Amino acid sequence: MKTYVLVGTGGRGTFMYAEAIVQRYQDAAKLVGLMDVNLRRAAYVAKRLAQPDQPPIPIFSDFAEMIRQVKPQCAIITTVDQFHDCYIAAALDMGLEVISEKPMTTDASKCRAILAAEKRNARGITVTFNCRFMPLFAKLKEMLRAGAVGTVLNVDFEWMLDTSHGADYFRRWHRYMANSGGLLVHKATHHFDIINWLIEQEPESVFANGSLRFYGPSREQRGERCSTCPHTETCAYVFRDAQIDWVRDMYFGCEGEDGYYRDRCVFAPDIDIYDTMSLAVRYRKGALMSYSLVAHSPYEGWRMSITGTEGRLEASEFSTEPLARDAVHRIDVFNRKQERLTVELAKESGSHGGGDERLLRMLFRNDLADPLGQYAGSRDGAMSILIGIAANQSIREKRLVTIAELVPDVDFEKTTEA
Repeated sequence: MKTYVLVGTGGRGTFMYAEAIVQRYQDAAKLVGLMDVNLRRAAYVAKRLAQPDQPPIPIFSDFAEMIRQVKPQCAIITTVDQFHDCYIAAALDMGLEVISEKPMTTDASKCRAILAAEKRNARGITVTFNCRFMPLFAKLKEMLRAGAVGTVLNVDFEWMLDTSHGADYFRRWHRYMANSGGLLVHKATHHFDIINWLIEQEPESVFANGSLRFYGPSREQRGERCSTCPHTETCAYVFRDAQIDWVRDMYFGCEGEDGYYRDRCVFAPDIDIYDTMSLAVRYRKGALMSYSLVAHSPYEGWRMSITGTEGRLEASEFSTEPLARDAVHRIDVFNRKQERLTVELAKESGSHGGGDERLLRMLFRNDLADPLGQYAGSRDGAMSILIGIAANQSIREKRLVTIAELVPDVDFEKTTEA
């Protein structure tokens, strides 16, 4: 049985990993420590995870002290994104295995630091891309590998966040570029990884545009936070989950420790991430991608088309009404004979379409074959975030940015074959 510690006891770390270990994977994994700079939050999570026949999970605010005391085999990193590199490098240097929540980190220097830590320790890390495990994306991967469109030449990918999901990034810690790298890193790392994985190519250069026009200082009727704002009766973006038990206890009940507010105003003037983004990517084997992300759509979902030498594949998925009514996913393939093949795939239940549980089983039991290469390492993590990092730099500097200038020590030779 492998022993784990969780570094960062927010919602993602708690509900994705910690609860899975203590409730469903206790035959193969044991959680031996919880670490958070907010000890009150760590204590709440420890109480939530408590099992009647087990001693309480110890909590810590100091990473090194936790490792010395509980001596785990693996650290799961789920802190605020900007701190991933510190804990990943420290864990590797202390001889631990590492699982990192996406994004692996937030800027090029931190990416280089992680890759250097791996190299000096001769030990790799795992980056958790649950979208790879979603049945729809797995089916797309199978079809492309089977030659559905031939050699991939072009990708069009559009992702829409609605004003429930999308707005939440602008009231939490993600709203600052220094914390998250913006949505082009924090959120789009999923999207970029999916394309890199599907077409089996790595990015070469990026040109991007981005703006903040929907959220941020776009209106005068605003306050510091929803719970004290005088405009809550008329604001469509007020945070309405404050009375959910776990939200109240994990966040509002812990504010006195670190001053972190879960319900900050989405129209605050200090928000510095983008809510509307578009970019063009060139891949090292010649494919081109156009990508857009909006965080203020009336509905939530995505559309993708992949065009190659033998045809075109089109797929989409929507999670809000009225577009989410179908019981099946449909993938259309158009060949060069003007024929159309439609593949239907039943929708599955579970978070992220069942992808989360498949990922967790791979992490904690490792008893599944991996013919599609769904398991991801640091290179996969780097190539996804570097598209977003290059895009942020392109927006700032109004120029095309190459991936090689961000990570000059990375060997790209093996990706250049036609």
